[in-house]
Amino acid sequence: MKRRFMSISIGFSLIMILIAGVFYIQSRRQSLEDLRSQQIVAVNELEQLALQGELEELRAQSSKLQDSLRASETNSEGNIEYLILGGIGVLYIAIVFAYLYFAVLRPFDKMKNFAKDVAQGNLEVPLDYERSNYFGDFTWAFESMRREILKSRSCEKEAIENNKTVIATLSHDIKTPVASIRAYAEGLEANMDRSVEKRAKYLHVIMKKCDEVAALTNDLFLHSISDMEKLKVEAERFELCGFLENAIGEISAEHEDVTLVLPESEIFVLADRNRLMQVCENLINNARKYAKTNIDISIAVQDTFARICFRDYGGGIPDEDMPFIFSKFYRGKNCGNEQGSGLGLYIVKYITQKQGGTVELRNHPDGLEAVVSVPVAES
Repeated sequence: MKRRFMSISIGFSLIMILIAGVFYIQSRRQSLEDLRSQQIVAVNELEQLALQGELEELRAQSSKLQDSLRASETNSEGNIEYLILGGIGVLYIAIVFAYLYFAVLRPFDKMKNFAKDVAQGNLEVPLDYERSNYFGDFTWAFESMRREILKSRSCEKEAIENNKTVIATLSHDIKTPVASIRAYAEGLEANMDRSVEKRAKYLHVIMKKCDEVAALTNDLFLHSISDMEKLKVEAERFELCGFLENAIGEISAEHEDVTLVLPESEIFVLADRNRLMQVCENLINNARKYAKTNIDISIAVQDTFARICFRDYGGGIPDEDMPFIFSKFYRGKNCGNEQGSGLGLYIVKYITQKQGGTVELRNHPDGLEAVVSVPVAES
């Protein structure tokens, strides 16, 4: 494009010079012809005056002829104005080209080179922009895009590091209960359980540590499938109230902090029992970990969905965290020193959506409410 503009400018300049030269030559030729005619008439008149012997008149006409010759020389020099006008035209074209170069071509070249750098993956070079030029808004948009891509790459890198950290943490946590299981198993092998109480204690610890290992491996499994997104959901028709009563009983076996309020009528839903159990476990464990209050669970039917409400009475989730709380590896500002991987709510939303339902969180002045909706089965 730069070469095209330069070619057009040079072409217009040559045309201006050619036109000015043609006008100059024609004007010069016309001036010479007029001067020659005037000189011939003046010479003839001088001859007639000389033949008639009118010397005084002859001197006067001779003086006029000299003045006329001097004026013709001045007029011939005045024909240079065409060349001056041609030069002014060329200068104007040069100024226009310079303006177009600095206002259009150079910013466009910057954007073109910037786009080439982005295409090659080089995002470290910023694009200087000025709102005053014609491409100001475009260069600002390109620069904003570069910053967003850098931010996205940084978040992706952080997510990968978090992924590695989660796997390393879970792997490390698995080693602790396995070591305890081995120690108590060696104690049993060495007949250190001399009394019934001691044997029962050893067996209780081993079973408890086995449960911890199962929970950690389940977390590791869920973490891996949350990356691969290959979680299988097999929906079936079952009665929700009885299912929740049994599920909450299992989850709250060692706690008395969960209150389940059931409707009088039965509610049949179309969902995956195991996955819905995981959703309940995640939401109840999250409420225990962060709210540390009693948890109320209720059921209601709205349109074609059964809505399961999990209500705690803690501090809730900060408003600025709400748009990102379901993101993978994201942990809100209210997590404090509690350990976690930032996968719980992500898994809840993922499993619920795979079953054709929805999940939403609502802050209340005295706590947080999580509402899980699953499709109601047809009668």
